[in-house]
Amino acid sequence: MGIAHTINEKVFRQIHGNSLVYNACWEDPRCDRKLLNLNENSRVVMLTSAGCNALDYLLDNPAQVHCVDINPRQNALLHLKLALFRGTDHPTLFRFFGNGAVKKAREIFNDTLHRQLPDPYSIAFWERNLHYFSAKGLRRSFYWHGSSGTVAWIIRQWLLSRPEAARLTRRLLESQHAEEQVKWYEQLEPLFLNRFVQWLVQQHLVQSMLGVPKSQQHLAAAIFPDGLFGYIRQCLRHVFTHLPMADNYFWKCYFFGQYEPDCCPNYLKPEHFAILRERSSRIGTYTGTLSDFLHKNPGQYTHFVLLDHQDWLAARRRRPALEEEWRLILDNAAPGAKVLFRTASFDPNFLPGFVHERVRFDKEAAAWSQANDRVGTYAGTWIGTI
Repeated sequence: MGIAHTINEKVFRQIHGNSLVYNACWEDPRCDRKLLNLNENSRVVMLTSAGCNALDYLLDNPAQVHCVDINPRQNALLHLKLALFRGTDHPTLFRFFGNGAVKKAREIFNDTLHRQLPDPYSIAFWERNLHYFSAKGLRRSFYWHGSSGTVAWIIRQWLLSRPEAARLTRRLLESQHAEEQVKWYEQLEPLFLNRFVQWLVQQHLVQSMLGVPKSQQHLAAAIFPDGLFGYIRQCLRHVFTHLPMADNYFWKCYFFGQYEPDCCPNYLKPEHFAILRERSSRIGTYTGTLSDFLHKNPGQYTHFVLLDHQDWLAARRRRPALEEEWRLILDNAAPGAKVLFRTASFDPNFLPGFVHERVRFDKEAAAWSQANDRVGTYAGTWIGTI
């Protein structure tokens, strides 16, 4: 057991220490913004992920958005998006992050973007990896690069090798009505969720590439009698049979490798370009842990967006880090500050006792978000008020 745990930890650290993991945010900002209720006085601390949601939050006019990530590649991705806002125009931004492929990416980078990047790390990272956008080779989209994008590409190739499964997937993702979705998903599920896929999605290597540590896998597996696969099956069934596909840009992107102009994140819509360019200076980045950031940047923050990070710290060996992080959050929270996070558990009972003494969780709001989240891969979404 000890050896297996050590190997699992090394696999996860190897992937996260050497890869861009998230090439798109996997949390629904439409739900977030309703729960957070941001305004011009908001000072947000959040985990960076791919930076999509930080840009989305700017539409609510917060004073500051501090993006924190232990993986410098995630901040480099946000820096590239900000560089496109500051140095180019909407069509160029959409070619990069809407189409996921740009014929003259290197020329645009050399002429404009590298001057807009804020640090040597980001410049060096994109000089090495600009081929993500080249539309060459087997993975012809940015969204099929990075570790999570690689998993998406592998699953897509598996689907395309089975014509009936590929046909049903396209029909499902292009559905305009709930009845269509249910019809296509009921036919697709037994083809897609077969023994091979059941084995594949439960492999620690695959889960690590998707950014899911062992502690989160255990939380998810504990919910259902058939373990992690049962959890995944329930999530997929909810998304594809209960939520409209027409505006679900999350799942469409990983199959088609791109967004459509009428089905994409808010930051890619032309009507938001000018205001996001104007407000882009309100986003700051920090590479390190959330605890590091709060130690070095104490303040009175109004919102903390923790993504699924709490699950990462839920393992017994990481409990001290979980407790330290929450003490720092409480010490640096403005009166009435809100904390938002997602979890593979049905409730936040794994949090330290002192958190429940200080934070009031809104079960009704959590239930609304859970029912409407277009990603749908978490068992719980929680909003708490300090």
